[in-house]
Amino acid sequence: MAKPKKTPRPKAQTPKGFTDYFGGDVTERSAMLAKIAEVYHRYGFDALESSAVETVEALGKFLPDVDRPNEGVFAWQEEDGDWLALRYDMTAPLARVYAQHRNDLPSPYRRYTMGPVWRNEKPGPGRFRQFYQCDADTVGTASMAADAEICAMLADTLEAVGIARGDYVIRVNNRKVLNGVMEVAGLSGDDKEVERGIVLRAIDKLDRLGPNGVRALLGEGRKDDSGDFTKGAGLADAAADVVMGFMDAKRETGAATVARLRELVAGSDIGAAGVAELEDIATLLDAAGYGPDRIVIDPSIVRGLGYYTGPVYEAELTFDVQNEKGQTVQFGSVAGGGRYDDLVKRFTGQEVPATGISIGVDRLLTALRATGRIGTEAHGPVVITVMDRDRMADYQAMVAELRGAGIRAEVYLGNPKNFGNQLKYADKRNSPIAIIEGGDEKERGVVQIKDLILGAKIAETATHEEWVENPSQFEVPRDQMLAKVREILGV
Repeated sequence: MAKPKKTPRPKAQTPKGFTDYFGGDVTERSAMLAKIAEVYHRYGFDALESSAVETVEALGKFLPDVDRPNEGVFAWQEEDGDWLALRYDMTAPLARVYAQHRNDLPSPYRRYTMGPVWRNEKPGPGRFRQFYQCDADTVGTASMAADAEICAMLADTLEAVGIARGDYVIRVNNRKVLNGVMEVAGLSGDDKEVERGIVLRAIDKLDRLGPNGVRALLGEGRKDDSGDFTKGAGLADAAADVVMGFMDAKRETGAATVARLRELVAGSDIGAAGVAELEDIATLLDAAGYGPDRIVIDPSIVRGLGYYTGPVYEAELTFDVQNEKGQTVQFGSVAGGGRYDDLVKRFTGQEVPATGISIGVDRLLTALRATGRIGTEAHGPVVITVMDRDRMADYQAMVAELRGAGIRAEVYLGNPKNFGNQLKYADKRNSPIAIIEGGDEKERGVVQIKDLILGAKIAETATHEEWVENPSQFEVPRDQMLAKVREILGV
């Protein structure tokens, strides 16, 4: 008789493009998000937790395909035929929430939200299919004061989490100004859609290609180092001059930049409207004390070309780091956003102005580690060792005393037979202190306190004489245990 096949064991591995986060990472992220939430709350924004699952119709950007469900999102079809998907950002769910509850919400509605989003995209180094976003948005006002406030709040947020002033800059541009430049350059209208797309993509590559590379793409085209040729927009020199002038319009002050942009878009109504909006933002920020050391008008910022309808913003960290190739580069962008006045309209049929910002949580955490603001190894709990199984109640009383004083602590709950294993456990937990109370200590009314941090330092560098003079384990009366632990921990 044939033996039944064994059911294969599942592989213990994370799915491709996903990762697990353990104690220190989760704690650091939670602490950073708490600081961000404090700033958002101070600015009058309310927290919102929306569903992680939306209908495909609500997400809007992707449409279901029976053969290959929803490129870009993780989606599935319900028995009733409806398509559902995990949210791929926080803005599309906000549009749905506002449209659904607008009669009950204040107008304008100011909300912030934090949580994971999911992208069904090809993963790569540092690029995961699940990641955290942290957004703040104002829905229901067309006032440029809302945009200025978002930029100011972003500056305050970066400083609150530990990015020093001078290590970041928030750059502001306006999609309408760019549309005006396209119009002046003769690139407006449906018949110029291809050329306009080439120009916009070329502008977005300024940092990588430099002015000469962009200029080539505005003209006949560009051949890269590998010999591949990219067809250009075929602009005449005069039209190319307008586009290049736009990218080079940044001046020493916001007022001077605005004046130069006004010259470039002369004759374009939409361009003039965009310049006026930038001027309003610059004036409001200046009045609030946010100068060019923090926020600047910068026409080179181009983002969300098919999404944003007015002002756009990007927060860049300006300090140097080493990239994966060992090259020294600026850290770069950690947040971006802008005005999107058309998104809620999909649900209501009426234009609802909105503006907001999204912080890349993982990027910002990486930046804080690079500056040494976080990432120092966090201490684990104080560990109460177990010398006698029958005295567990005594050990629980000790740990309760420490916890009652706000000190993180635990009783060792493994097999206490081998005391050395208990100390190994404390080391693995990165515990600062181990407390020992055997039968002899109990009778004498004392405890042994082992300073594990000091012990590690002594083991690394101290001579025998120094070890004798500065022992890492000492005895204190039981009623002085809490005071001594506080002294060691500095609390």
